[in-house]
Amino acid sequence: MINFATVGTGWITESFIEAASLCKQLHLAGVYSRTEEKAKKLADQYNALHYYTDLNEMAKCEEIQAVYIASPNSVHFEQTLAFLKNKKHVICEKPIFSNTDELREAYRTAEENGVYLFEAIRNIHTPNFHILKNKLQMAGKLRSAMLPYIQYSSRYDLFLQGEEPNIFSAKYSGGALVDLGVYPLYLAVGLFGEPNKVSYHPVVLRSGVDGSGTLLLDYKDFVCTILCSKISHSVLPCEIHGEGGTFVLEDAAPISEIKFIDSHTKESKILSTTLEEQNMVYECINIAKIIETKNEEEYERLKQWSEIVLRVTEEARKQNNIIFDSEK
Repeated sequence: MINFATVGTGWITESFIEAASLCKQLHLAGVYSRTEEKAKKLADQYNALHYYTDLNEMAKCEEIQAVYIASPNSVHFEQTLAFLKNKKHVICEKPIFSNTDELREAYRTAEENGVYLFEAIRNIHTPNFHILKNKLQMAGKLRSAMLPYIQYSSRYDLFLQGEEPNIFSAKYSGGALVDLGVYPLYLAVGLFGEPNKVSYHPVVLRSGVDGSGTLLLDYKDFVCTILCSKISHSVLPCEIHGEGGTFVLEDAAPISEIKFIDSHTKESKILSTTLEEQNMVYECINIAKIIETKNEEEYERLKQWSEIVLRVTEEARKQNNIIFDSEK
């Protein structure tokens, strides 16, 4: 059993706690918030023995072996280092860090202290992702892919009223690509590998970050187009087109349904399985298993994917002079 603690009190933290409760290898031992009221409320709600308002105090607690971080993007790096240096495994919510310099330093620190560092990204751990990866050859020679994640954010209403929510702020390392675009980007990297060339075409907001954008990933024989937006909405599915057939995915995350349509017969079949309602459970199970069994091969694979994804988003931002405050 791995005793873990959480940083952050938003809905994503609660989702992770609920998913972890379905995973027999994880046990909630503590929670952190900057305010005692929020920390105590979350601890009481999920029966955590400890709650903290001092991050360093929690980092030093010997009862805690792992920490899930779901704070604003810009503080991920600083908080992660604090826990890694105290020999805690870290599961950091996507986007893991602001840039690859931070990533390299964090992985180095994790290795020095004999612990693991993971990026929390649910779709690549689901059974349907593995089904898709194993069945990808059914499409034959790949010729194109269209992977949208377009979801209007209620926080954009606040932005239009003159406010600057974290997710639309360069100060907090926000923007559509790093918030939503990473889901289809992880899908592309997991299925097709690292692209040869990257080109990003964003709608840049007054805050200096992207509200939406089109990311082109150039592979040897095809282009994968990723559409991401937090300022509009779409019901488009994801599609992967090959000479032998087309995969139609209901969504990029959590990949709830996969349909294959044969190019010649036009016959379609459902390949996917029904996912757990709390679909973050799959990443909880896989991460806990890696920690417990010390599965270096699986860890290195996830680590490599995180590096590629962050490298792509960093390059895409640099092309458009989207610079986070932490990089200035």
